[in-house]
Amino acid sequence: MSAVNLAPISSFDSPFDSEVKVRRATEGKNPGVLTDIYLEETNIVVWQRELSNTLKESVDSFLKSNSNFQTSMTVTPQSALSSVNSSFNDSSQLELSENIAELVDMFCYLFELKRVGLRLSVLDRAMCPKFHVDKVPCRLITTFQGACTEWLPHAAVNRDKLGAGPMSQDNLFKNQEDIQSLHAGDVALLKGENWQGNENAGLVHRSPALASGERRLILTLDFSH
Repeated sequence: MSAVNLAPISSFDSPFDSEVKVRRATEGKNPGVLTDIYLEETNIVVWQRELSNTLKESVDSFLKSNSNFQTSMTVTPQSALSSVNSSFNDSSQLELSENIAELVDMFCYLFELKRVGLRLSVLDRAMCPKFHVDKVPCRLITTFQGACTEWLPHAAVNRDKLGAGPMSQDNLFKNQEDIQSLHAGDVALLKGENWQGNENAGLVHRSPALASGERRLILTLDFSH
């Protein structure tokens, strides 16, 4: 579980950032890797998690019968299991509910939170198709099935091109190979712009394009006040 510099500044003749901040990704197969989000130079942590076969099967069944499912709620570690399970109205999804409740518990413990904002969605299109940063301290994202969140290493981004204008994404990065992607099951912590000391260094990411007829089940957890 060591920090991995996916795009070192030395790979460019002239770095995009005028104010050079080094930011790296950390990846690991143990959930303990999530604590690396507290390292100043880390702006994304990926727990490379494997889902059980039974969970994969139940998620696949859920997607086939709940093509427009959307729910958002504020939960505590104590209420998450019952709240999520009630939103499904489907007793066969207990393993998924338990999995989500476990992530809520871990997220709250990691950041000493009493409650979190939870959003669980079945999507058939890219929700946020443009590369952007989040104005949050940190967000947990995991995709249970389907195409997954794409992101750019900090050193590969021309942050001057981030914005809402129609041409703002032109020259945002140099090579398509710079685009990184999470995998189904991965649990990622994305450090945002509102993390203290991380201004102009929030992780740049976007929703993936989906093929016709494809759906994804995505969970996000956010700080709740």
